[in-house]
Amino acid sequence: MRLKAGVRRFVATAAALAAVTGVASGATASASAPADHAPGLEYVNLGDSFSAGSGVFPIVPDQEPKCWQSQRDFSHVVAAQLGYRLTDVSCGGATTEDFYGAQHDGMRPQLEALTPTTELVSLMIGGNNNGTFAGAMATCIRAMATHPGAFEPCRAQYGTSLTDPIVDKTYPALVTALRDIHAKSPRAHVVIVGYPWVLPASGGCFPQMPVAEGDVRYLRDMQAMLNDAVERAAAETGSTFVDMSQVSDGHDACKPVGQRWVEPMLNTTQPIPVHPNADGERALADRVIAAIGR
Repeated sequence: MRLKAGVRRFVATAAALAAVTGVASGATASASAPADHAPGLEYVNLGDSFSAGSGVFPIVPDQEPKCWQSQRDFSHVVAAQLGYRLTDVSCGGATTEDFYGAQHDGMRPQLEALTPTTELVSLMIGGNNNGTFAGAMATCIRAMATHPGAFEPCRAQYGTSLTDPIVDKTYPALVTALRDIHAKSPRAHVVIVGYPWVLPASGGCFPQMPVAEGDVRYLRDMQAMLNDAVERAAAETGSTFVDMSQVSDGHDACKPVGQRWVEPMLNTTQPIPVHPNADGERALADRVIAAIGR
């Protein structure tokens, strides 16, 4: 009975996580105003909750609260370090569709932040398309709950049905979005960032990440497929891809505080779990700065 009660708690937590990203997916970020004192180049940041640093305090003032845009997200770190004039319209829960339509009434689509004079664009996007991250996590937790003791119940039950949309839908949506970014800002260096590892290569860390041991590899393979789609879309459109896979290995949500860059579902140190913490956003910023230098 104790195990069943715990599993119900995990499922409820996963549902809450999906609700956080799902509710935000009905939202569009309002732009963080460019700093008047910053003399540097014109910089626009787009994207989802990983791009917005959702869960990392403090939140940007006068921002749509559901976006959870952090003053310490990677674009703010980049802009502060390099003296760029940042307009940040990233928003928790965003998909590529929210580049074209308002996520909240009265707010602009993200692509409207771009201008012909924009010189740098950064983004992280694709993880919410087709419910890839939150949907798959919740699905695999439910699979564990309904098949207690099974090694990989999620993979056994769903096979490629959770990953097929990445190839069939997310990849072409990424290509279209990147092409439209280049069209709106033809002078810009466009940098799209891959997602840092959420889970380790094997083993897992139940109950902090309540996924069956075999499905840890299943979900990691899914994330690898997503990052591959992002990388291929970047190559197809002449954009710069920032690969986080090697540098974030060993910093997943199963690692202890101070080592991990992504927070676990349980025993998290911030209000939105399974998202980068401040260290993770700093690591993203470091890689973006390196990519800009190249």
